[in-house]
Amino acid sequence: MGIRIAVLASGRGSNLLAIMNSIAEGKINGEIAVVLSDKAEAKALDHAREAGIPAYHVNPKAYEQKADYEAELLCLIEQADCQLICLAGYMRILSPYFISHASCPVMNIHPALLPSFPGLHGQRQALEYGVKVAGCTVHFVDEGMDSGAIILQKVVPVLDDDTEDTLSARILVQEHQAYSEAIQLFAQGRLEVCGRMVKVKGE
Repeated sequence: MGIRIAVLASGRGSNLLAIMNSIAEGKINGEIAVVLSDKAEAKALDHAREAGIPAYHVNPKAYEQKADYEAELLCLIEQADCQLICLAGYMRILSPYFISHASCPVMNIHPALLPSFPGLHGQRQALEYGVKVAGCTVHFVDEGMDSGAIILQKVVPVLDDDTEDTLSARILVQEHQAYSEAIQLFAQGRLEVCGRMVKVKGE
């Protein structure tokens, strides 16, 4: 049967589509049970609805407290009986309330080699710093900013004539592959968190 996945997204939904494609190709033993967005116009919602996946816009402005908004997200995730929450271009910082009350782990993809360049515009930060390699990181989400235990990373070269757009495009290809690999490892029960270290069982 596989795991049931909740996806939180805010934008175009390219990582969501990559996860959906990996499931269709048998590369992930699971299904997307619900997609939630803080943006009514998010393309991710359209992608989900076109695939027949329950998809909801939960407007944070409709709630007086952030905890109330996050409680609604958690309620929808629990109703969908999910075993994993994946952030896919979700542009809001989850509070300690969400992390502590979530009934399952939260996973995120970040377009930089953490712990370098956390936060927004990781690709731009990498270029401005002058690094020779960049990449992406899949990690579990904790209460900090991109500070959770690292599951896996993919590396790309930084070229002398790179712009933020060209580097971002090269990293995005690796994001799609890395996220699906990490989700499948979780679905197989092969991820073991030991402090800051995530060990892959069976390797």
